[in-house]
Amino acid sequence: MAIADHSSDHLVSNLVSADKVPWYQKRNLRFLYLLMFPTCIGIEMTSGFDSSMMNGLQAVPAWEAFFHNPRSTILGLLSALYSLGSVCSLPLVPFVTDRMGRRWAIGFGSIIMIIGAILQTAAQDFAMFVIGRFLLGFGIPFAIVAASSMIGELAYPKERARMNSLFNASWFIGAIVAAGVTLGTFTMPNNWGWRIPSILQVVPSVLQITFIWFIPESPRWLISKGRGEEAYAILVKYHAEGDTNSEFVRLEYAEIVKTLELELDNAKKTSWRELVATSGMRKRLIIGSFLGLATQWSGNGLTSYFLSKILINVGITDPREQNLINLAMTCWGFANATILALTIPKIKRRTAYMICTVSLLLIFTGWTVASANYAMTGSQAASRTVIAFIFLYSPAYNIGYNALSYTYLVELFPYHVRAKGITVFQWWGRAATFFNQFVNPIGIANAGWKYYISYCVFLFFEVIFVWFMFPETANRTLEELAFLYEDDKMREQQKRIEQEMFEENVPPSTVSCDDKETGTHIESSGN
Repeated sequence: MAIADHSSDHLVSNLVSADKVPWYQKRNLRFLYLLMFPTCIGIEMTSGFDSSMMNGLQAVPAWEAFFHNPRSTILGLLSALYSLGSVCSLPLVPFVTDRMGRRWAIGFGSIIMIIGAILQTAAQDFAMFVIGRFLLGFGIPFAIVAASSMIGELAYPKERARMNSLFNASWFIGAIVAAGVTLGTFTMPNNWGWRIPSILQVVPSVLQITFIWFIPESPRWLISKGRGEEAYAILVKYHAEGDTNSEFVRLEYAEIVKTLELELDNAKKTSWRELVATSGMRKRLIIGSFLGLATQWSGNGLTSYFLSKILINVGITDPREQNLINLAMTCWGFANATILALTIPKIKRRTAYMICTVSLLLIFTGWTVASANYAMTGSQAASRTVIAFIFLYSPAYNIGYNALSYTYLVELFPYHVRAKGITVFQWWGRAATFFNQFVNPIGIANAGWKYYISYCVFLFFEVIFVWFMFPETANRTLEELAFLYEDDKMREQQKRIEQEMFEENVPPSTVSCDDKETGTHIESSGN
C-alpha cells in the first residue's frame, strides 16, 4: 500500500534538504545529542541487559542451584514476568507521557526499575525474584514510549530517523555488558555469581534520572500545553543554533502549531477511541500492532532468552562455551546494528522492511533444516551451520525491526495519538514476548527443531503483510506525515496554511485550539 510522495511540495522538507551542514558542526545540536545518549539511549540498554543476563544466568551454576534447576514452565515464568509487568503498566503509559511530559515519564519509569533491580538482587526465594522482575518490566514501557517520542520530536528532522535507529541499537550495549558480566561471574561458587549481574541492572536507570533534567522537553508537548514561547526557544536554540531570525524555525514552529490544530479539529476525542475512529487511524493501528508482534515473533526471542537451550540441542553443552557464544553474538549484534542504524535510514522504509522480512524467512528456514539434520544425524557440520545461521540472523533482523521500528512508529502516528500508538506497539510486543518466554522453553523441550517451523510460517506472513500494508514515510517531517492516510483535501489545507505562515515570515502571533476531551488549550505567541 504505497503512499504518494508529496515531500517536494512542503517548504520545511525543502529547507531541510537544502541544509548541508552536518550535525557535528552545530554546537548546540551536538550538545543535545550527547546528552540524549546516556539518557534516552540508556533505556534500551536496560532491555538488552535483561535479555542477555537471563541468557547468561541459565549457564551460571549458582543461579541454577539457588532456583533448583528451573526448566520448562518455571524457566519460562522467570523470564516472562518481565513482559507481564510491561503489559500491566501499558494502560497507564499514555496518560503519564501525555499529561506529565516526556521527561517526567522517563524519570517515573526509571525509579520503578531501580526498585525492581534492588528486589531482584536481594531475592531470598523464587517469589521475591519474580516480583523484582515484574517491577523491572512495569517501569520500562514508561521510559521507552516517552524516550522514543522525545527523540523523534526533539531531533533535527534530517537526523530524526538516525537518532531513533541508534536508540534501538543501544539494546546491544546493555546486552554486551550483561554477557560479559555473566561470563566473568559464572564460575563464582556463591550467589554473587548471579547477584552481581542483577544489581548492575540499576546503572542505566540511574543514568536516566541523572541526565534527563538536562534535556529540554518536547517542543510539541510544550505547544500542546499552551507553552509556545518555551517551545519556540528550544527550536531556535537547537535547530537554528540560536538564530532567532531563522526562516526554518519560524516555518517549523508554524507547521507544528497548525498541524496540532488540524489534528485536534479533525479528531473526535484525544482518547483511545481515536485509534479506531477513522479508516486512516485503523490502518495505523493495524500496522503498529503488527510491528509489535513481528519484532518479537520473528525468532529473536529464542536467541535473546533461550540461547543456551538452543545450543544444547545442537550439542554445545559446556557453560563457558555457551557464555562465549552469547558474548560473541551480542558484540556482533551491536556492531551490525550500529552500522545499520547509521545507513538504513537513508533508504526507503518499505524497501528496508522487505529486505528484512525476506532475509529472515530464508535464514530461519535454513536454521530449521540444519537443526533437523543435526537431530537426525548428529552431524557436527549441521551443528556449526546452526551457529552460522544464528549469526546471520542478527543483521537480517536489525535491518528493519531494530533500525527502523521506533523511527517508523513516530512517523506513522500523528502527535495527538503518538504515545498511544507506540503503547499499542509495546502492548503487542510485550504480550508476544510474554507468550514466547513462557512457551519457548516448553516448545524447545518437547518439540526440539520442529518447534522452529511455527516461526517460519509467521515469517512468511510478515513478508506478505509488509508488501501489501506498509506505506512509505521517508524524507518527510512529522507534520507532513500527520495526514498520511487522510484525503487530499486535508493535505492541501495543511500545505496552504504552511504557505501562508511562510509568506507572513513571522511565527503565528496567536493560534489556539481546544482539546475536546481534556480541555487542554494550545496557545502560542511570537518570540
